[in-house]
Amino acid sequence: MRFALKAGGGDGARCGVMNFGAALASVDTPCLLLSTRRGLPSFVSTDLLPELHPDARVLHVNPVHFLEGPPVSTIHEIGGGHKLLNLQGNALVSLSRDSIVSEPDGEGNTKLGAAFNTSSGRRVIGPAKYMELVNALKPNVWASIADELPTWVSQRRNKLSVDRTLQWLDKCLGLQSIGENTAFGTIVGGASIEERKRSASETAKRNVSGFFIGGFGLGESPEDRLTLLQSVTDCLPKDLPRIISGLGMPEEILQAVSTGVDIFDSTYAHTLTKGGYAMTFPLSMDEKPWKFSLEDGAGLGADFTKINLRSIAYRCDVTPLKPGCTCYTCQKHTRAYINHLLNTHEMVAQTLLDMHNIHHYLSFFQAIRDAICGSYFEEFQHWFIGQRRYCESECFDVNVSLLTPEAANIL
Repeated sequence: MRFALKAGGGDGARCGVMNFGAALASVDTPCLLLSTRRGLPSFVSTDLLPELHPDARVLHVNPVHFLEGPPVSTIHEIGGGHKLLNLQGNALVSLSRDSIVSEPDGEGNTKLGAAFNTSSGRRVIGPAKYMELVNALKPNVWASIADELPTWVSQRRNKLSVDRTLQWLDKCLGLQSIGENTAFGTIVGGASIEERKRSASETAKRNVSGFFIGGFGLGESPEDRLTLLQSVTDCLPKDLPRIISGLGMPEEILQAVSTGVDIFDSTYAHTLTKGGYAMTFPLSMDEKPWKFSLEDGAGLGADFTKINLRSIAYRCDVTPLKPGCTCYTCQKHTRAYINHLLNTHEMVAQTLLDMHNIHHYLSFFQAIRDAICGSYFEEFQHWFIGQRRYCESECFDVNVSLLTPEAANIL
């Protein structure tokens, strides 16, 4: 794995290129990891990945998901996760983020392992078992396990979290298979700036190829998040990539990009698909925010950033999910068709909707890269956040008291 900066590279937003090997094309950053369950997207088959977007080539794989699957020996025999999952042309980034609390033993101490929720209950996974799974899957990039904590824990607990995560990193590095170093060191520290800096500085001293910034999305305010992110990235070398989890909303993505984060593990698009929503927010500064009214019926199924395809408002709507979108779904199908599929519980509804949402979100990342390379990222960020606030405060003038309870709940 190789990483090189193309634009930026100071203390703010930056564009780069990640090369995962000769068999894989390079990927521009900032980029999005596609969310998976046991290595595969929930609604899109592997043969449809090329239809999503040119950037739909990097997938997040959680090693813990393979605890209750094929034995490690079987994965080894097959040839790793790429062959097992039929993803030879894609890059796999392996990291685990189910760990929020650690499991105490009978003596009141904490076991040397992180606790994860699995289909058979909560299990404690130590570095040895974790690296056994990682070495079997053979991902292109992997991150060490972490003791992640919410923001309300004590300073003492934050310090313990950093110490424990560094110990686990050292053990994981010692257990990785011989070959090219593709390890990303995990950075924690909760809401403590001092511990965040210590974690970042100590991790940067290790033999790692990048950094996984953990512990975000666990209760911090947007203002505190910006300060914490900046305190971390200020302590990291500029020539190595950074991955983050827990930040999925577009505003959160932009905030993290402004501090120098390169790769995002987000389930935002997938979550909208499960709810029956399609992304519609503008991607270009030349595109005006979509304004609707109750007269056309659309107001009962939209909020300016997404539309609810389950709404009766789209039963007879023969327009694409988002006019002008070039995704497969918008080119081939209408809102009325997706509405019908969703309300008749056809599985293909989630497939078509996920193809649109993933395409739209990957296009959002393309717009971010264009803004950075064009030296107008700060302007783009202000425009994007401003038009979202404008839509909420100025366009949305519906009198909810005049609606039925069902319609008010939709809004």
